[in-house]
Amino acid sequence: MRAVVIKFAAAAKVVVVVVVVVVVVVVVVVVVVVVVVVVVAIVAVEVVAILVVVVVVMVADLAVAVIVVVVVVVVVVDVVVAVVVAIATVEAKAIGSKEIVSYW
Repeated sequence: MRAVVIKFAAAAKVVVVVVVVVVVVVVVVVVVVVVVVVVVAIVAVEVVAILVVVVVVMVADLAVAVIVVVVVVVVVVDVVVAVVVAIATVEAKAIGSKEIVSYW
């Protein structure tokens, strides 16, 4: 009877050790998974933040480009109008006209 109790106690110790090892492994795996998920979430947030900054910079660059194009168009139109007014003025003087060509 005593031998059976000793064998049972030894088997119980083995079972307890196995259960403890399994619990420790499960806890370690859960901790690793949580850490990986947190790191991935942080990296994802940083990537999104970087993308937002990039998009804002691109929109600002586009706005500057549009402003530059508008300024160039206005300057070209002003030059063309000035040339047309100058030509009209010269022609009016050449034919002896008293008309005043005005440029607004």
